[in-house]
Amino acid sequence: MKSRILTAAIALTFANFAQAAGEAKNIIFFLGDGMGPSTITASRIYKYGEDGSLNMDKFERTARIKTYSNDAQTTDSAPSMAAYMTGVKMNNEVISMSPDTVATPPGKDVNGNSGGVNKCASNNGTSAPTILEVAKSKGKAVGSITTTELTHATPAATFSHICNRNAQYAIAAQLVPGGAGYNTALNDGVDVLMGGGRNHFLPYDTSISTGKAGRADGRNLLNELAAQGYTVAATRTDMLAAPTNKKFIGIYSSVSHLEYELDRTATPPSGEGANQPSLAEMTTKAIDILSQNSNGYFLMVEGGRIDHALHATNAKRALVDTIAFDDAIKAALEKVKLTDPTLSNTLIVVTADHDHTLAFNGYGKRGNPILDINRDYKTGQASKDADGNTYTTLVFGNGPNRPDLRVNLDSTTVLTNNYLQETGVRLASETHGGGDVKLFATGAGAKSFKGTIDNTKVFSLLKAAFGF
Repeated sequence: MKSRILTAAIALTFANFAQAAGEAKNIIFFLGDGMGPSTITASRIYKYGEDGSLNMDKFERTARIKTYSNDAQTTDSAPSMAAYMTGVKMNNEVISMSPDTVATPPGKDVNGNSGGVNKCASNNGTSAPTILEVAKSKGKAVGSITTTELTHATPAATFSHICNRNAQYAIAAQLVPGGAGYNTALNDGVDVLMGGGRNHFLPYDTSISTGKAGRADGRNLLNELAAQGYTVAATRTDMLAAPTNKKFIGIYSSVSHLEYELDRTATPPSGEGANQPSLAEMTTKAIDILSQNSNGYFLMVEGGRIDHALHATNAKRALVDTIAFDDAIKAALEKVKLTDPTLSNTLIVVTADHDHTLAFNGYGKRGNPILDINRDYKTGQASKDADGNTYTTLVFGNGPNRPDLRVNLDSTTVLTNNYLQETGVRLASETHGGGDVKLFATGAGAKSFKGTIDNTKVFSLLKAAFGF
């Protein structure tokens, strides 16, 4: 009798595992670049208060992720994102290659473009297949969208293989089916692409008002993609009007990243930001296109400018971009639940590639604005340092804004859009942090994400959720 019960229990366990292992038809992978735990907490307080919740906070499964790279305690975005996408530890600056790949710096081309010449030798490592490529080989639609340049480290790690993240002109060429340098592991091509940095796709142009930029090889990759059946968009208006039954590429900035959310939504709007889509709008459009594939899809969504604001020690823009990223998560949930109410076919994962040195300072009073000077929880009065000067709740471990002599700070100064938080160590730019980051998961296969795990483990969990 006991033997039969044990046999039945084992059979049930294996049946449940088999169901969990292959239950996701679709996966949406959200990556908040540089979105460490302190950034999440500060953004929550900024928008919803101490007792509020971000949309990502409401996911039922959580984990801690170790982020070190193959050669560094503190990673850069290239190997950390590539670890998620390939399951392989690699060196800093390397994108989706084997651990032995050396990050050979790219050179300048004849027009002086940094990263214009790819110096990756053919014997310098081997490609590591990405989850996007694996999904494509199984008949699924795939997409990669970002608020950075499309050829930046995080999106590049989903579709390219290169020894140095800065060879962005070579990265762009890997996207064009049939063209020189194409990544043939993408089969007929990535189905949805969005971001900035149009100069990496267009011929060198001396007329660009913000500086000379473009491809020295004279190729117009956007025309080549159009010839391969892609709808090509340059603005939010173009994107919204694009059909959902064709491949799509939207490049919404001529020579750089998309605007920070704080600037994109400024009144009055100006420049390219005036007709750039929000990350939430990009996400829902991508889902509309990818969901036309009856076999399902894999979509990567990056809130990339969180990282840039943190490097600048501009906490306000970092928090606003984190909220915009969280709004994109909400938009995805609402879109998917229209056809998949319980997320029984869709896995949504939210995480970060690395931390930053942002920290909470002092014993601030509950309800005190998170970007303001610190006010003591007992007295409600401004907190003072050992020299009698006020300070902000949010500070950075390092960065450019370290005064030779601290002075009193006031709310009028520290709450402005351009205020840079003070730092402990003076560096030209704030660095990444080496701490663990958070992961949130919901939907099909989410229960596998738990505990403290290495970033490379996430790749195998994504594949297991797909049943690959």
